[in-house]
Amino acid sequence: MGLRTVGVEEELLLIDPATRHASPSSGEVLAAHLRRHRVRPVKARHELDKELFQHQLETRTDPTADLASLRAQLLVARATAGRAARSLGLAAIAVATVPLVEDIRPTPDDRYADMFARYAEIARHAGTCGMHVHVGIEDEEEGVAIIDRIGPWLPALRAVSANSPFAEGRDTGYASWRSQLWSHWPSAGPTAPFGSLAAYEQLCRELQEFGAARDPGMLYFDARLSVRQPTVEVRIFDVCTDPSDAVLLTALVRGLVEHAARCWRSGGEPPDWRTETLRAAHWRASRLGLDGTLVHPVQRRLAPARDVLEAVVAHVREELEEAGAAGLVDEGLERVLAGGGAARQRAAYERTGSIAGVVDDLVHRSEDVWGGA
Repeated sequence: MGLRTVGVEEELLLIDPATRHASPSSGEVLAAHLRRHRVRPVKARHELDKELFQHQLETRTDPTADLASLRAQLLVARATAGRAARSLGLAAIAVATVPLVEDIRPTPDDRYADMFARYAEIARHAGTCGMHVHVGIEDEEEGVAIIDRIGPWLPALRAVSANSPFAEGRDTGYASWRSQLWSHWPSAGPTAPFGSLAAYEQLCRELQEFGAARDPGMLYFDARLSVRQPTVEVRIFDVCTDPSDAVLLTALVRGLVEHAARCWRSGGEPPDWRTETLRAAHWRASRLGLDGTLVHPVQRRLAPARDVLEAVVAHVREELEEAGAAGLVDEGLERVLAGGGAARQRAAYERTGSIAGVVDDLVHRSEDVWGGA
């Protein structure tokens, strides 16, 4: 196929800038948005949607093969959410956990109510904000082959997205605390190679039969076949305050998908990694982010974050160059290695001496990004 299309879903956090606490106001924000757009938007980037909790909003982009278009769409989507929130005196910010104590209010919805009934305390701690990257595929058989081959490369990308060090009024000690909370879901995490679409579908049926997922939308694998789109969906990322980080991750995911598809078509076998080892690599990425050593996806040893990310880029260099994304990725790599989302939040804490100051910084940086959109 030609250059694969990409799309991004982002979950944003509603904050009351006066109190710095999460605001369970998604219903009111969505109503305000609909009043401004009485005719349903024809572009996904202009739409907003509800999420599991009332302090969350979901945005999405339309499929595109052009990363500049993706960035522009992310800005429009965030501006759509931000302006609707600001009309009620609130802010919509891109951060993966609620820094201060949450006001837990589930969104009124039969599906969500059933999730709470089935999964109890796990669901009550699921009010985090992630980013899902979609990459177009030719068919589901190809998609499963891709999923089988990208797993060892994903922990490094999780470290790039890490943007949730603070939760419930304290520093958790993790760069991505959201990753730890999300891992509690019984269907979440890395998967062993499936080998075929039939085996993938069999596992999906079994997880639903055993109650680990109430429906296909709750199959929370690190990478899965999208429920509604002809895509592979990578679901491991914290939502990024800087949209440039989101575009960087999307470029790398597309490179991994294309490389894996070529490997499969040429008869290459999936890498031989146990899921326990992949879980350990993901844990380390969420614990340290880019501020330490990560599991090297080729050498299977601990290595500096720079070395690991350079190995990822080298693995997909040909695909990045063909997509015209090599320069963007090289520049983005230097940016995140100088300080990613978690590091920026901790720097704000050092400057201000309080988590309230972290929230103020997140509001400023989130709104500064989309203000000109």
